[in-house]
Amino acid sequence: MNQPRRDAHPIRHVLFIMCDQLRADYLSCYGHPRLHTPHIDGLAERGVRFERAYVQGAVCGASRMSTYTGRYVSSHGAMWNFVPLSVGQKTLGEHVRPHGIRCALVGKTHVEADQEGARRLGLDVSQGAGLLAMEGGFEPYARDDGIWPPGFKVSGNAYCDWLRERGYMSDNPWHDFANSGRGPDGEVLSGWQMRWAGAPAVIQEPHSETPYATDRAIDFMREAGGQPWVLHLSYIKPHWPYVAPAPYHAMYGPQDVMPAARSEAEREQAHPVVDGFRRDTASQSLARDEVRDTVIPTYMGLVKQVDDHLGRLFAFMKEQGLDKDTLIIFTSDHGDYLGDHWLGEKELFHEPVVRVPLIVCDPRPQADAGRGGVSSELVECIDIAPTILDAFGLDLPTQWLEGQSLLPLVHAPGTAAGKPFVVCENSYAFRDAVRLPLGQPVERCHMTMLRDRRWKFVHVEDLPPMLFDLEADPQELNDLGRDPRFASIREQMLERMFGWLRERRRFPTIAPPTIAEWNRREVEAGILIGAW
Repeated sequence: MNQPRRDAHPIRHVLFIMCDQLRADYLSCYGHPRLHTPHIDGLAERGVRFERAYVQGAVCGASRMSTYTGRYVSSHGAMWNFVPLSVGQKTLGEHVRPHGIRCALVGKTHVEADQEGARRLGLDVSQGAGLLAMEGGFEPYARDDGIWPPGFKVSGNAYCDWLRERGYMSDNPWHDFANSGRGPDGEVLSGWQMRWAGAPAVIQEPHSETPYATDRAIDFMREAGGQPWVLHLSYIKPHWPYVAPAPYHAMYGPQDVMPAARSEAEREQAHPVVDGFRRDTASQSLARDEVRDTVIPTYMGLVKQVDDHLGRLFAFMKEQGLDKDTLIIFTSDHGDYLGDHWLGEKELFHEPVVRVPLIVCDPRPQADAGRGGVSSELVECIDIAPTILDAFGLDLPTQWLEGQSLLPLVHAPGTAAGKPFVVCENSYAFRDAVRLPLGQPVERCHMTMLRDRRWKFVHVEDLPPMLFDLEADPQELNDLGRDPRFASIREQMLERMFGWLRERRRFPTIAPPTIAEWNRREVEAGILIGAW
């Protein structure tokens, strides 16, 4: 990409919206024929929609840590969910806060606090810088990661406390009301069992998670005053449990479910890692049409609910004049297989998982040339943090950031270039059903995807690679990773991957210009090493 420019009129606010487990192709502006999302589509019409945007981790935690740090997974080290983000990493909030910009969170981050690092450094994690470090650099205005197991006694969670205040009395109202239905005898139809996805959540729609988060975002904007801010509005839906409140639970039916992208040939001579994930419970379930016909309509309803409440939020911002000075970024942390390739959940590297929606809407006149456009350039979610800094007119600390600002692509479509390839990583070390049959130690379970405009290559330690020709096989039904005819392509892609590894940021705490000046400064200071 081109180097970022320092704009004469920086943006004043940034609204950074992220959905959890939202596939790009489940928005009408990305081509879904039945699920209409007019408010997200309208955002795309006011901004630029990126057709080829990719996450850097194939699971929630790793992907989000890359987006928040602007760094690849191998650089920040939080490889999977519940892996602490080191206090030594610098996040978006820590980049903007010294410039008087408030950086707050509404919703989910999946940040796992580095408590051991905090103890080692003697940090007070109850307030100030220590608290912010434990929250991934975000002020936790209204954090709610959700995902409470059935029977778990939830205390100290703002959303659950808010539900109890409205009469939803239980140890775990998140599960018992917001994410479960009721049977004919009043029994709890747990959202953790996908068979009940068609039942409405036993909660009034305004009290469910998506409107709650939207209301808290509006509260934040009302209270923020004139101070510049970044608000990370992070919706937990359409992530499972696949449960929606009425009327969203019944807006779609089996007739709206698109055919799965899969073939019988995929299951013949399948890659051993993919075969392992196909033995997972979610994959076994979503391989069945009965399950897809039950789950996907609810998934669509949850997406529709997000779109409706974003419409409410955008209307509020327009009423308050915030639409004139707020950069809006909309994306997802990863997709969802939903039965494609005989798989459920995420974690591997097919397009339904690693390709995500990304829309950037800049209200300033310099973005007028690209307004309503679609970019087919390859971009990554680590580009979001540099884009935000660039919009505020701040210099980019390239020793930390491995992403690049998207503003050249937003402001000058057709003249700026994206990336030659994108990278995503994951480890199956956390999946015993995959790792143990392969006899792999934890440290040998790393997988790295490199995708250019034609080829997608996946390197798997000690096992054959995967390779897909995205021009000839856009649905990725034919793995060429062991086909001798494509040996030279695999060698080229592997060499490009090693080249990428050699270019990682080696000195995150010292800027490249400082390193370049190091020797000259030694000489000027009179440090004469080895002089006679």
